[in-house]
Amino acid sequence: MKIGSFALALVLASLFSIPVHAEDAALPETTSLYERLGGEAAITAVVDDFVGRAASDPAVNFTRQGTGKEWDATPENVATLKKHLTQFICGATGGSQVYEGRDMKTVHEGMKITESEFGAIAADLKASLTTFNVPEKEQDELIAIVATTQGSIVEAPPESVS
Repeated sequence: MKIGSFALALVLASLFSIPVHAEDAALPETTSLYERLGGEAAITAVVDDFVGRAASDPAVNFTRQGTGKEWDATPENVATLKKHLTQFICGATGGSQVYEGRDMKTVHEGMKITESEFGAIAADLKASLTTFNVPEKEQDELIAIVATTQGSIVEAPPESVS
């Protein structure tokens, strides 16, 4: 018994749930931000670029010089920072990774981070996301997640404008 090509196409379409009409293909977004960012490997690449970018940005004061809580950017310390940032972003965007670092308030206590420094590091993150061609929607979602940490990180009063 021969199956006609049209019948075979219908069987295959039903087996693989291929949408028959274009409007069926426009289903609501159900993938997590983690998946849309590309998962752990992609997030790790962005974090690697981001840390290098932020470390060289004088507006960030990455090593916290002059704050009384200077940070020694040894290769080991930088590796731990990258690991924790990756865990944090992965977990916060829907991945299964667990953040093993200390809470944001404790980690940043005494660093005297200002709103402008926080803004500068957020801009560095956005630049890294752009470098990796992350779509604007996903960039905005991740930046919104990062913004929720601002209250725990920023502790210096706003700079006065003279």
